Amino acid sequence: MEQSSFFPARLRRLSGSALKLFAVIAMLIDHTAICLRPLLEAPRLALFGHVVTPYLAMRFVGRLAFPIFCFLLAEGFRHTRDRRRYGLRLLLFALLSEIPFDLFRGGQLPYAGQNVFFTLLLGYLGLWALEAFRGKPWRTLGSVLGLFAVSWFLHADYSWMGFLFILVLYLLGGQPAVQALAGSALLPWPVGVGLAFLPLNLYDGRRGFIRSPWLKLGFYAFYPLHLLLLWQLHLRLFGY
Repeated sequence: MEQSSFFPARLRRLSGSALKLFAVIAMLIDHTAICLRPLLEAPRLALFGHVVTPYLAMRFVGRLAFPIFCFLLAEGFRHTRDRRRYGLRLLLFALLSEIPFDLFRGGQLPYAGQNVFFTLLLGYLGLWALEAFRGKPWRTLGSVLGLFAVSWFLHADYSWMGFLFILVLYLLGGQPAVQALAGSALLPWPVGVGLAFLPLNLYDGRRGFIRSPWLKLGFYAFYPLHLLLLWQLHLRLFGY
C-alpha cells in the first residue's frame, strides 16, 4: 500500500533511515531529561499562562519518538522478507533491554513495568494476527484481544494504548489525517504525538542508508546501551 501524505511528493524527502535517526535523537532527549530531572526543573519560564521548564520541553520533544518507531514497525512488517526473524529480533532486544530499563527507571530490580520493545513486539504480533487470520474474524478477534490483555497486564511502556496505536497506524494506512487524529487520541501528550505525524508525512517510502545488518543491530542495541549510560550518569551526579 502506498503511504498517502499531507504533503505533495516533491516535499517528501525523509527515508525510513532518516525517520529512525530522528526518532532515536528524540528518544535520547527524552531519556536525558529523565536522567537530569533534578537539574532541569529549576529554570522556569512563564509561557501563555503555563510554567515551562527544560525538563518539560525535553519530554515534549521525546513524545515524537514512539509514534515514529511504531510507524517504522508497521512499515517493516509490510516489507520484511522474514517475519519470524523480525519478531525474534524484537523479542531478543526486549529481553536484553529489561535490566537496563529497570535500572534506569527505578534504580533497582525489578521495576514495575517493562521496556518499550515488549510493546513493539506485542504490536508486531497483533499485525501478524491481522494478516494470518484475514477472513477469519473470530480468530482475529480472539488473537487481538489476547494480545491486548497481555499488554494490559505487562505494563510495558505505553501499555495497551501503545498496542492499539500500532494496530491503528497499520489499519488506517493511506489515511494520514485519520491516523493523526486517532493516534493522538490514543496516547498521552496528544499535541506532541500529533506533531510526530509531520515528519511521518514527509516519508518518501525509501529504506535509506541503514542497510547493513550490523548497522540495523546497532540501532537496536542503542536502546539498552544508552539506558545503562544514563543510569550511570544519574548515579554519579545524584548518588541514587
